Amino acid sequence: MGRKKCGKKRCTTRRGDRTLRKIVEKDRFQTLGDLRKQWTESGVETSRATVHRRVLLNQKQRQKRLTWATEKQHWTVAQWSKVLFSDESKFCMSFGNQGARVWRKTGEKEMPKCLKSSVKYPQSVMVWGAMSAAGVGPLCFIKGRVNAASYQEILEHFMLPSAENLYGDEDFVFQHDLAPAHSAKTTGKWFTDHGITVLNWPANSPDLNPIENLWDIVKRKLREDPTLWMSLRPLSKHPGPP
Repeated sequence: MGRKKCGKKRCTTRRGDRTLRKIVEKDRFQTLGDLRKQWTESGVETSRATVHRRVLLNQKQRQKRLTWATEKQHWTVAQWSKVLFSDESKFCMSFGNQGARVWRKTGEKEMPKCLKSSVKYPQSVMVWGAMSAAGVGPLCFIKGRVNAASYQEILEHFMLPSAENLYGDEDFVFQHDLAPAHSAKTTGKWFTDHGITVLNWPANSPDLNPIENLWDIVKRKLREDPTLWMSLRPLSKHPGPP
């Protein structure tokens, strides 16, 4: 008699997964909602989160996400309220090409089906922000590329004031993803020196960060009314790292 399997039952079959891959390969620029709709029409009833996992994550990353979710499944509202979520996001002012994403694997970057024409030099800005259950912090408009040194400047001049404003003298837990500037040894030392606890985070998991929903709301508002850029810009009181 074989060993009894444990854990949650797999919600899709291998055949269903192959169907999803074929749907993705037909058009690499479909939205997550479009992929889910077509997959459902093929007979596979599932969630947007499952579509994301099947398309973007390898087995090791899926296991780490499961481990993370299992560790956090009994967290209370009070515990999550102590988390200061953060992220960088690119805001493109050439709205005709806004939001185009491509589904591709490593090594497929130059494949014709993964390329799409766009404005050669679109006017855009990279923004760092943070939010928690207590509210949002000031935005940082970033100049140039983000490396470990410039990221620590953002933490010093924007994250710390945000935390002080939202939590006062109370403890909090900081969240960021595993971008190179975030996971650099010098950045880790910065957090240690400042006595700040960092939430462990699984790779390639932007869907777990609630700030992604906030970015989406802001970008939709800007598309609807581009004049809002003028009211958004003054929120940055620091020129940002060079």
